[in-house]
Amino acid sequence: LVHWHQHAFQLTSADRASQVAKVGFDAAVWEIWPYLASGASLHMPDDEMVSDPESLRNWLVAQGITISFIPTPMAERLLTLPWPSGIALRTMLTGADTLHGYPPVGLPFLLVNNYGLTECAVVTTSGPVYPNGSTDRLPAIGRAITNTQVYILDESDRQVSMGTIGELHVGGLGVARGYRNRPELTAKKFIPNPFRAKPGERLFKTGDLAKFLPDGQIAFLGHMHDRIKVRGFRVEPNEVVAALNMHPHIEQSVVVAREGTPGDTRLIGYFVSVPQSQLTLSELRNFLGARLPDFMVPAKFVRLEKLPLIANGKIDRMSLPPADDTNTLRDNACAAPGTDMEKTVAGILARLLELEHVDLKDNFFSLGGHSLLGAQLIARVRDTFGIEMPLRVVFEAPTVSELSAEIERLLVVKLEAMSENGVGASWTRHHRLTPESAQDDD
Repeated sequence: LVHWHQHAFQLTSADRASQVAKVGFDAAVWEIWPYLASGASLHMPDDEMVSDPESLRNWLVAQGITISFIPTPMAERLLTLPWPSGIALRTMLTGADTLHGYPPVGLPFLLVNNYGLTECAVVTTSGPVYPNGSTDRLPAIGRAITNTQVYILDESDRQVSMGTIGELHVGGLGVARGYRNRPELTAKKFIPNPFRAKPGERLFKTGDLAKFLPDGQIAFLGHMHDRIKVRGFRVEPNEVVAALNMHPHIEQSVVVAREGTPGDTRLIGYFVSVPQSQLTLSELRNFLGARLPDFMVPAKFVRLEKLPLIANGKIDRMSLPPADDTNTLRDNACAAPGTDMEKTVAGILARLLELEHVDLKDNFFSLGGHSLLGAQLIARVRDTFGIEMPLRVVFEAPTVSELSAEIERLLVVKLEAMSENGVGASWTRHHRLTPESAQDDD
């Protein structure tokens, strides 16, 4: 690792490197030894600076840092800041999480994306990332470093063809001996290397999905356990994040899956917006709808001041707050439901969409509704009002006010039909077209 790093980034004793990662994070090993072994100097910022992008940028510039490793979530924020020209920094290394965007044109230093695992001596692949505003894929994670082999295998441990997704396996001198006092896990994750003649060589099964690109670089596609199904479709959250981060008013984002009722998995998008920006739910959903299929558009969007991070700089998904009325992105404030009918319909939609309240002009689909939930809405309308409403009505009248008016119209049609059959007078005396009574039509 040290030898590769010194050669790849042409280190000299004149280099001034930063040491940003916590010492409990394996990246700290990578930060410290290549530089000290080159006679270069190592500089450590205060903890407060590491969590504030502007302070960290200013420190890197003021200290004359020439090469720096920055965990991906913070690096993504640094890339959005203006940088002065003529600075000493020539290379910014990043890693520890998925890089979702490309550097802007005119950045005064080279961005290098890295992928690695603790079980494989910190770094496995590395490669520069250049500006690419029109790309439709995430930045690559580069190629295998010196004395490291990368294989992408199918479920039968056979190598896949270029462009085919498989599990990433790592071989070479960096592969660890195994897990301490965990022989079963070691046997499961460290397997014999069938592609090398030397006895005893092993591969580490990363559990990560990847594919080879035409230029020989590797595209990282997330962990196998991160793959989720939404309405029967397989979704890669990183692809949604990449689309979200393309919006000019979004600085950072993360997408997670949450299961409401059993079997109903929904995507929740958490984002940090650009300061002083104004963003509405409809605008964001329309933006994503032009780039992603419907099932990949999150059901809810939660605005945060900053993404929670764990000590090693990765996003702390376990600390993401639940979506509620205080943080969920909505359109401009609308009038509250007024009539009994509107209040009942709003209550049905709120329970179905797992929201605390729904306004009069809120759109069922903008709030995360879809055709499968639409079918459930039809069933609840049937149970509540005793009427059969076609599914197309949900698409034609998706707001509380429109849906309420359509339900009232259908109730009147039902009353007129019953009157023609001689039961209308009796039904009218006991049913005043109120939601509470309309469900009993005997």
